[in-house]
Amino acid sequence: MSKTFIKHFLNQATLLPLAKKALSQPGCLARSNASSIIHIWLCLASIGPTSCLARPHLDNLILPQSLLQHNKNNAQSYVYPYSQGSNYHADNKIKEDMINHVGVNYGKLIMKKLIKFRFGKPNLARRCLTLTGVIFLLHLHLFFAETLAKTQVPLSSSYNISSASRLFRGRGLLGCDLYKGKWVVDNSNPIYAASSCPFIDSEFDCLKHGRSDTQYLKYSWQPDSCNLPRFNGLDLLSKWKGKKVMFVGDSLSENMWESLACLLHESAPKTTRQHRDSLTSLTFQDYGVTLYLYRSTYLVDIVKENIGRVLKLDSIQGGDAWKGMDVLVFNSWHWWTHTGRLQPWDYVQYGSTLSKDMDRLEAYFKGMTTWARWVDLNVNPSKTKVFFQGISPSHYKGKEWGSSSKNCNGEVKPIEGSTYPAGLPEAQGVLKKVLGNLQKPVYLLDITTLSQLRKDAHPSSYGGGSGVDCSHWCLPGLPDTWNQLLYATFI
Repeated sequence: MSKTFIKHFLNQATLLPLAKKALSQPGCLARSNASSIIHIWLCLASIGPTSCLARPHLDNLILPQSLLQHNKNNAQSYVYPYSQGSNYHADNKIKEDMINHVGVNYGKLIMKKLIKFRFGKPNLARRCLTLTGVIFLLHLHLFFAETLAKTQVPLSSSYNISSASRLFRGRGLLGCDLYKGKWVVDNSNPIYAASSCPFIDSEFDCLKHGRSDTQYLKYSWQPDSCNLPRFNGLDLLSKWKGKKVMFVGDSLSENMWESLACLLHESAPKTTRQHRDSLTSLTFQDYGVTLYLYRSTYLVDIVKENIGRVLKLDSIQGGDAWKGMDVLVFNSWHWWTHTGRLQPWDYVQYGSTLSKDMDRLEAYFKGMTTWARWVDLNVNPSKTKVFFQGISPSHYKGKEWGSSSKNCNGEVKPIEGSTYPAGLPEAQGVLKKVLGNLQKPVYLLDITTLSQLRKDAHPSSYGGGSGVDCSHWCLPGLPDTWNQLLYATFI
């Protein structure tokens, strides 16, 4: 039975019923080499043994281990990674090609097994084993088709994104979804004390402003199917030795930057700090690692003109400052919903169209698309690793988590379980659509759901201001977990 014949045979619609009919013949399975059948099935099902893993056909397609172990529940939450050299896009045609790619290569693997056992001779037992392997291949093909179809991300907005895209969520452990889990008490937290870190802004220093309930400091994020690696500052500094790491975005980027600065400072306190205009830098002298914070609320430009301040959705002049970095961590959403005196612009412009306002989700999509274009034009993936921080939620509506409270003030415990009653914010769908259209790889730190569960972790009335802050986060606190997830991607 030649390779050409089997390849042709694999494409015939009548294969499965013919194979079943052949295998139903008396004595067929009894005369087969049962151990060989079991070997092929186990090898293909687990992809665990070295004999199956070390195959060139896996080079251009990276799949989670749990997906290959038929863990459909976990597989549904994955966004598949883009591998350099492949050409997968977020549409149905490419999804079909992806499935066929898997099928053809597993077909080749089966062929190698068949040739090894000399299945070229017209022997009933050998033909039975051939058909058995082919049947398994078809089931595998159908399984991938079903699973990939289920990995479409359901969105409440009009924006959609296929999971088979160039976007993938940063995770440091193959086969583990680090973003699906729950909060558990961990008395080893926090890693650092607010009093020992000189980089925390007053508005994030909740203990300084009199917060007495300290239980919010004692929670750790526990993924459902693995353990999140504990943050190791010396290890990360060693991995980043001589590198430049920049956070770009709004005050939530600053929240995360200060957290990382404190985490690393706990291990290596010898630092030099500089500040000029929109740029702050912190250098860990013993390692030559520099953390930059570049304040850019919208990522796109706000320009002062004769008519007033104009938010230009198709312009990024500030992007020149982002070039030459080894790691970039972007963030933007919080300010896109601001109106009135909190809105830092008077007009919004896209192309030649100037208006007083527009739908904020539409504006966000246009602005983030401009940012994505900048990434595609200016980032070299072999030199720069790009992350997007994800949507950081706020807690100003108690009804979202089933409470009669007006906001987060007075909340002292996380929400139990792994889901937020009100669901994901609409901006999440917009962001994933933008990231899915990128040509360059971007890691999404998918912090939204795990942060939604932490209604207790905001400064609330302990931020030093007159109001209640349910947007930012106390330090030490939740942003330390964001950086723990960032650290996991470098292990």
